[in-house]
Amino acid sequence: MTAVTRRDMGRLALGGAALTALGTGARAQAVTITVNGSGGSLAKSLERIYEKPFTAETGIGVRATAPVSLAKLKAMVDTGNMEWDLTEMGGADMIEAVKNNWLTEIDWSIVDPDNKLPPIARQKYGMVTSTFSTVIAYRTDKFGGKAPKSWADFWDVKSFPGPRALQDSPVQNLEFALLADGVPADKLYPLDVERAFKKLDQIKRNVAAWWTTGAQQVQLLVDGEAVMGTVWNGRVPPLKKEGKPVDIIWNGGALQLSYWAVPKGAKHPKEAMRYMKSRLDPDKGVQLLQDSPYPGFAPGLIEKVDPELAKILPIHPDNVAVQYSFNPEYWSEHRPKLTERWAAWLLS
Repeated sequence: MTAVTRRDMGRLALGGAALTALGTGARAQAVTITVNGSGGSLAKSLERIYEKPFTAETGIGVRATAPVSLAKLKAMVDTGNMEWDLTEMGGADMIEAVKNNWLTEIDWSIVDPDNKLPPIARQKYGMVTSTFSTVIAYRTDKFGGKAPKSWADFWDVKSFPGPRALQDSPVQNLEFALLADGVPADKLYPLDVERAFKKLDQIKRNVAAWWTTGAQQVQLLVDGEAVMGTVWNGRVPPLKKEGKPVDIIWNGGALQLSYWAVPKGAKHPKEAMRYMKSRLDPDKGVQLLQDSPYPGFAPGLIEKVDPELAKILPIHPDNVAVQYSFNPEYWSEHRPKLTERWAAWLLS
């Protein structure tokens, strides 16, 4: 971390010297914000759609880093050696960071001065930038033309035979088990843990793999090692375009939010918030959806999306109506204890 900071300081020093020579007209170019995210192909899309146009418009440079790490955020806040000006965060991590005072309050007069975002996207310490769902995916060529429709069908290995794949985590699997056992989606929390593990006992022997990465979840289906499994919704459309016999079930999906937040001690918080504002552009949002079907709440976005594309988004009204709202507060409080129990259950 120290080496990076020194390099950054070096760039700032060089930038300052250059600006002195060039005059005040180019002064804004001395600032470069560091934006931490998931990396991968999404980072390339963000660079093309948001970062380069933002720099061209404002003179503020954007340096992307990865991966997302709550542990690193904590370490940087504790040491006062903050590298990031903005970071992506999941729901449970967001709650943990707010609880520990690791974030800066958002100045909405900069990010959303006209108050166009819905309340769910305007939170005290973060802006919702995207939504995604963990859903069931299945092989369309394995059940004689029948299609599973629910978590009850996922558990029904007589009507829909074949190996399953689930994530190696209690998070969401406990909810999925309760849905399969008939618990209504709006009555899931607080979780009936005993009932959930009892239901998981019924499917355990049919789970061929407990996946740990996004790439693994879809590869298991493509290779035929599983005929049904959980996936992140954006992983399946590219496979369908390639002609792979796979589809997803929105019913019982876990609808989740992803955030941008400014860490406490960020060197350029106001510039970072100016960059956050660029995510409110619906035209750029449409471009991003062509690469990544994880929409945010940019005003006017859904109206600009092709109707066929809108159908595969987690925030399409038809899909929202059949999913449950994942509760990160519950998992922030109970995750350590339930993860310990999950590990013991897998070995039993």
